[in-house]
Amino acid sequence: MILGKCPYCDGGSIEVRDKEVSGKKVKLYACSNANWKTEDGEMYELTEASTCDFKIWQNALARYGKWLSYKEVRELLEDESVEVELLSKKYGKKVYYNKHIILSPEYGVSVLWN
Repeated sequence: MILGKCPYCDGGSIEVRDKEVSGKKVKLYACSNANWKTEDGEMYELTEASTCDFKIWQNALARYGKWLSYKEVRELLEDESVEVELLSKKYGKKVYYNKHIILSPEYGVSVLWN
């Protein structure tokens, strides 16, 4: 499934890949020009043939109670910013709040905290 054009390289498209990390199935939204290899299923390295390293893990915001959907990644690729609902657990209470996320070359996505 193709979600959009790669924001960091020419000719690349963002596709959905199924990966398994620490025994859990996770989606990886990655550029078609990026390929990874792994020996232990934990650490992934780019192959020499890769010309782009863009990727967003579906669980990149899991610490905030958020897993990214196809729709949110599509919107992020088109608009470069998407509002999402995050979760904070303070003092035994669940607090939901909305924040914008943006594309990040280093981490895939970043939360705008201001």
